[in-house]
Amino acid sequence: MNPESVEIVTPDQYRLKAHIWSARFASQPPRPVVVIASATSVLSRYYARFAAFLFSRGHDVVTFDYRGIGGSRHGSLKGLEAGWLDWGTDLEAVLTYVRSAFPARSIDFVGHSVGGFLIGMAPSALHVRRIFTVGAQYAYWRDYTPRERRGMLLRWHLLMPSIVALVGYLPAKRLGWMEDTPKGVVRDWSGMGSRFENSLRWGRGHRLSRDEAELLVERFASVTAPILALAANDDPFGTPSAVDRLLAYFEGADRHHLRLDPASLGFEAIGHFAFFNERFRDVLWPLASAWLQDQEIPTLPGAAVFIP
Repeated sequence: MNPESVEIVTPDQYRLKAHIWSARFASQPPRPVVVIASATSVLSRYYARFAAFLFSRGHDVVTFDYRGIGGSRHGSLKGLEAGWLDWGTDLEAVLTYVRSAFPARSIDFVGHSVGGFLIGMAPSALHVRRIFTVGAQYAYWRDYTPRERRGMLLRWHLLMPSIVALVGYLPAKRLGWMEDTPKGVVRDWSGMGSRFENSLRWGRGHRLSRDEAELLVERFASVTAPILALAANDDPFGTPSAVDRLLAYFEGADRHHLRLDPASLGFEAIGHFAFFNERFRDVLWPLASAWLQDQEIPTLPGAAVFIP
């Protein structure tokens, strides 16, 4: 089906573009709703086929673009100071919208990469029933896969902020990397340390105060939705240490870390992005629907489940 396009306004009056796959006028009993949060600077339309798949499996689905990205970009990014905290505000606005537009529905969540990090920033995560993440982490460079760490450190943590200092934002599209990205997000990504609360910055550059950092950590710990965190062994970002580093913050949740071995599944590669490619519709996508529908931990050749 064709999704409905809607606009969601954040508390600071930023207009976000979202799409909804919904059978709300025909479904009995009411269907649960899945919110999908994208990876850093990835268009929400990348997840459209996956959203349609979840819709076909009994969920209504909402996707959206973070401020400054895709349909939520309004003009030049040079004056946009948005960082990951602002994107957490965007996710909170979407969750608030879903709770209002779909009353008395169960809400589930899928987070890709930074999307699985941002759910911990959203107060409405307390109302989420189940969480499924793919390659979720927050870009601490020492967690990158060792064989690619030097090149990734050069690109993402040295070259990227240098370009932003000259241009005022990251013109990533011209570089063939991803979507153009607000400078605050680049600051957060490139400056991330082993503890995110000691690294995150507010929009104009100053770091969180001690009280702000403690409040944010408490917010992560208060999430109670069970989490299935999936990552492939060939994901240079979502390494075991990277995924576990993030999962450790969700102290109040039942957490499972699922590692996939591409070769054992008959695939040449999965990496950080390919899970959402339609060629994995019949093999990998059912892992998400099984967890979201029944909290089922899948069994696959070469897959290993760890409890952090």
